[in-house]
Amino acid sequence: MDTSQLIKRNDYCWEIPVQGEMRVPAVIYADQALIEAMDDKVRQQAVNVAMLPGIVQAAYAMPDAHWGYGFPIGGVAAFDPAQGGVISAGGVGFDISCGVRTLLTGLKKAEVMAEQRALADMLFHRIPAGVGSTGGVHLNHQEMDAMLKDGAQWAVRRGFGREADLERTEEQGCMAGADPAQVSDHAKQRQKDEMGTLGSGNHYLEVQFVSRIFDPKIARVYGLEEGDVVVSIHCGSRGLGHQIGTEFLKRMAIEASQHGIKLPDRELACAPIDSPTGRSYLGAMRAGINCALANRQILTHLTRKVFAEILPQADLRLLFDVSHNTCKLESHEIDGRKRKLFVHRKGATRAFGPGHPAVPEALRAVGQPVIIGGSMGTASYILAGTAESERLAFSSACHGAGRAMSRHAATKRWRGREVMDELAGRGILVRSPSQRGVAEEAPGAYKDVAAVVKAADAGGLAKTVARLEPLVCIKG
Repeated sequence: MDTSQLIKRNDYCWEIPVQGEMRVPAVIYADQALIEAMDDKVRQQAVNVAMLPGIVQAAYAMPDAHWGYGFPIGGVAAFDPAQGGVISAGGVGFDISCGVRTLLTGLKKAEVMAEQRALADMLFHRIPAGVGSTGGVHLNHQEMDAMLKDGAQWAVRRGFGREADLERTEEQGCMAGADPAQVSDHAKQRQKDEMGTLGSGNHYLEVQFVSRIFDPKIARVYGLEEGDVVVSIHCGSRGLGHQIGTEFLKRMAIEASQHGIKLPDRELACAPIDSPTGRSYLGAMRAGINCALANRQILTHLTRKVFAEILPQADLRLLFDVSHNTCKLESHEIDGRKRKLFVHRKGATRAFGPGHPAVPEALRAVGQPVIIGGSMGTASYILAGTAESERLAFSSACHGAGRAMSRHAATKRWRGREVMDELAGRGILVRSPSQRGVAEEAPGAYKDVAAVVKAADAGGLAKTVARLEPLVCIKG
């Protein structure tokens, strides 16, 4: 990115001042190396977001930001319905409520390494993954609507997991305001056999170990020690979320001019929050959130069953489940006054700080866990939300490493089998139904996740707690 068009506020914060039709400035959190490596399209997309009606404070981009559909991936923006604020399907993304949950196993690395290959093989056999993958859960119309209404709470009632899981899940496992009637029959049809599946792309289930603790106090509250083994599950709302996004982007683009909205980019299609289309999308999008929460809950149940067979001494307790493709109504302080805002996070993680009432009581004193996924050959991280992040970016942080090259470019450079063999040589077992998918997700196709996390920490967005390194990776 050309930094000559940016104002450097500090070593980790860059501003694009209001110009042209921008209503607010755009702010990018990154160090010098990360900002220079970013595609200039990130800057343009952040500027475009800053032009949307009712936007408040600034359009933000996280340290892992890269070019996306309409909004940059790693984009954050909040809109005030009292000021004609809009909701944008492009600001949420196609994989509604894609997110990560991390489970504590109570095991140490040596225990898992003794059964590493057996664990990798059985997880791959039991966890459906890949394009078009289907699972063992088949929903009729009535059950589909119940799932879309109640999310992970529905899954737990159906025997997929424990009541205690809900306390450690964002929104206690159920997004209020979901309206299954706003989800098309086509979207429901796509999802009826896809519950409890990972899907493809950058989604994964990883068995990881804690290789380093950065903040012992917070780590103790989170239940993390060096050498501990955890399981992280990264996936979203599968075909249903994609269909909701596709349909509403089209509808919003067609209707924009009727609401007097001038779109700087058609991919930023949006609707006034209080319009019929805005309210309809909110109901459908919230149902999509519940779909993702239920999906990760079912995958948790399947994972526990595998561990019970191979490592029965394990106790897979949920640390936390947090999404990074959502729009939520939240209360934030603007100019000394609390306002209700619709906060879009696309490839950005909610990061509430200590004391926030939405953080589970057992974790509230130290802040919400922020789970940052790496690639299958690199580390992932657990961070904690900070009080400072509220002021900096509506309590938001990065969500992963962020792509450094396209999937097409990655397949030209790497072969899946070679990637798997190289990782196996480093003690990381990868299982996937698609060699091409492995090549697309090669570790070299991503930014340096350690640099991204360092920028998020130094910039005040979240505090680094622990580094996790992979032992087994199930890829779609």
